[in-house]
Amino acid sequence: MRPMKFALFGNTYQAKKSTHVERLLSLLARHNAETYISREFYHFLTNNLAMSIYHAKVFDGNDFEADMVLSIGGDGTFLKAASRVGARNIPILGINTGRLGFLADVSPEEMEDTFDDIYTGNYRTEDRSVLQVFCKEQELKGYPFGLNEIAILKRDSSSMISIHTAINGAYLTTYQADGLVIATPTGSTAYSLSVGGPVIVPHSDTIAITPVAPHSLNVRPIVIKDDSEITLDVESRSHNFLVAIDGRSETCWEGSRLTIRKAGYKINVIKRNSHIFFNTLREKMMWGADGRE
Repeated sequence: MRPMKFALFGNTYQAKKSTHVERLLSLLARHNAETYISREFYHFLTNNLAMSIYHAKVFDGNDFEADMVLSIGGDGTFLKAASRVGARNIPILGINTGRLGFLADVSPEEMEDTFDDIYTGNYRTEDRSVLQVFCKEQELKGYPFGLNEIAILKRDSSSMISIHTAINGAYLTTYQADGLVIATPTGSTAYSLSVGGPVIVPHSDTIAITPVAPHSLNVRPIVIKDDSEITLDVESRSHNFLVAIDGRSETCWEGSRLTIRKAGYKINVIKRNSHIFFNTLREKMMWGADGRE
């Protein structure tokens, strides 16, 4: 039986968490795994942290093949790893050394048991939908796919923007707001939740549309089927606005029409069988907690 191949991505801003990386590499070596580390993370470990790495190779950019991708950091690190995996159907395991950890939900203390489970097949893979944004009038230079959300935001700090919104060609409304968050079920517990969006259970085949600071008491979040096509025309006093995709943002010019729809691929997320979505809600987000108790 050939060794498992792992591609490793990591947070390059957490020097104090380096012991977790050393433990992870030691675990992989113990299992005789083939480990490949992204070059920027490798440089961080060897140059910034003076770590000696003997049992791993280095890859550049998206030039890697693996049985599984490992993301060690927080959810932001996981999202970056997902953008590098793209449509290649490689499952991703998130090891959380950050704060909340919804996507990266394996704690460092669980690593040993987790890899024992991986090597015995005692885990599950969840398919998570991805959103894609198109713009005919302007080439979007960044990666146009978002696992969490695609957000349309005002670029300056002064005035709101007007977002004319249609679903499958039918006019919905014009949002007068600081922005609009279009979120997958995975992203419903991220930016969308922070601006008042609903929590959506994974695999519900839906998209949440949530305004950011709307200038109306009558505007509320709405949830639609994920086979819908969303069209956005944006007006701005500054004649530009931001498109933020999983935190990666770039400027768009007024007059650009954005079309958002479900992408043609999904991201495969590795979950331990003991990790249940509703437990995570209660434990990490204090869902339903009563402060009077």
